[in-house]
Amino acid sequence: MSGPVIALYAEFTALPGHEGEVARLLRDLTSHVRREAGCIRFDPHQLDTDPATFFVYEEYRDPAAFDAHRAAAYGAEFNRELGLLVTGGGSTLTFLSPLV
Repeated sequence: MSGPVIALYAEFTALPGHEGEVARLLRDLTSHVRREAGCIRFDPHQLDTDPATFFVYEEYRDPAAFDAHRAAAYGAEFNRELGLLVTGGGSTLTFLSPLV
C-alpha cells in the first residue's frame, strides 16, 4: 500500500424537478467507479426524508487510487452534468479519519 485508505462522503441536492435525472447520473457513475481497481466502496444513497438530497460514501485503497478516481474521464463528465442539476453547482466532499 502506498498510503492510508481514503474515506469520504459526497453530498448534493437536486434542483426541483431534477431528482430522477440526478439519480440516473449517479447510478451510471456507480457502475464505473465500482470497477476501479482501487475502489473499496462506493455506496450512493437518496435521503428518505428528502428525496432531492443524495449522499455517497466512498473508500479508496490509498491516495493513488483516489487520484486515479478523480482523473477518470467518466467522473469529469458526471461532474459537468451534475453541476447543472444541483444546488451550488456540485457536490460537497467531506473527508473522514478513522477513530480506531
